[in-house]
Amino acid sequence: MHVTSLYLQHFRNIPELDLSCPEDLHLFVGENAQGKTNLLESLYMVSLGKSHRARSLQECIQFGGQTAMVRVRTQGKKQKCRLELKLLPRGRKIKKNGLEVARLSQYIGTLPVVLFAPEDLQLVKGGPQVRRKFLDVEIGQISPTYVHHLTELKNLLKERNQLLKNLSKNNTFPLTFLEVLDEQLIGLSVSIWRKRLESLERLQKFAAEIHLSITKGEEHLQIEYIPSVPIHAQMSDQEMQQVMLQALEKVRKKEMILGNTLLGPHRDDFSLQHNNLDYHTFGSQGQQRTAALSLKLAELQLVKETTGDFPVLLLDDVLSELDDSRKTHLLETIRGRVQTFVTATGLEGIDLQTQKQAVVYHVKNGHVTRA
Repeated sequence: MHVTSLYLQHFRNIPELDLSCPEDLHLFVGENAQGKTNLLESLYMVSLGKSHRARSLQECIQFGGQTAMVRVRTQGKKQKCRLELKLLPRGRKIKKNGLEVARLSQYIGTLPVVLFAPEDLQLVKGGPQVRRKFLDVEIGQISPTYVHHLTELKNLLKERNQLLKNLSKNNTFPLTFLEVLDEQLIGLSVSIWRKRLESLERLQKFAAEIHLSITKGEEHLQIEYIPSVPIHAQMSDQEMQQVMLQALEKVRKKEMILGNTLLGPHRDDFSLQHNNLDYHTFGSQGQQRTAALSLKLAELQLVKETTGDFPVLLLDDVLSELDDSRKTHLLETIRGRVQTFVTATGLEGIDLQTQKQAVVYHVKNGHVTRA
């Protein structure tokens, strides 16, 4: 997949940008707080309909403005596409080939992207919510059904949690409606678990091979899913449903006291291990960086295997965070295969071969000029 053009208007500190960018490697250079990350954020947002760093979409509208626009043209192996994201004072409008899209599940995956930034070290060091988000973004780009199920789960949890709060105030309230919601929760949970387990198994295959190469055969990376309910991939859907039902019955009183749903995919996690030792607890910072890098590179391979196209890779000031060995492996993996947009504060530390292959831009105060 290639982005052949990028148009921005009143996005963050960028008043307007009209960029033709069919080449494989684009390097945006500038001091901090000049707008480099904003460029990558715009590509992430037009891909996924949301920001990876803003709490609300309206934060991305240029100060003093009312709207912002991100428009891209893409070229895949099978088709071309025009995508447009318009940010409004309230909400957003998304168009695909000129037609407005009502649901994200009809849109996500059109332009798959993989973002790798320094904070992605939190994939290993951070809490479960970081790893769940990684899974949801990664799987969502290759499975529209998964996005739909996540949306349904989010709405269901909101409704169920409110009911649990009501039950905690009035314990004579009939449990019939809660049982109906439990049945829906179990069905959605099994669907999401099945897709996560399948995707992690495929991701494991790629990540283990990549990790072995980076560590020169010294470390075997394993990925283990950690569910909030004792299910596993070998179970049938019916077996998972029965286990979930029994688990919910055991925590029902506690849930009613807390007014919160304690079990389900929204409570799950996964771990990255070597010799059954979790990198989160026992890995050095270098090992944690390597595990995160292996996971991100595996994501590229998974999207390629599923869709037939590599996703677009966004590297936000990440080269300065990697040592020479990891940096070399990253650049050799993507060279000539994956369209990549890179931000950096300078060209120091970027090898000459990469500089020669890249289209270099200077970014200052939201203005982008080609070197």
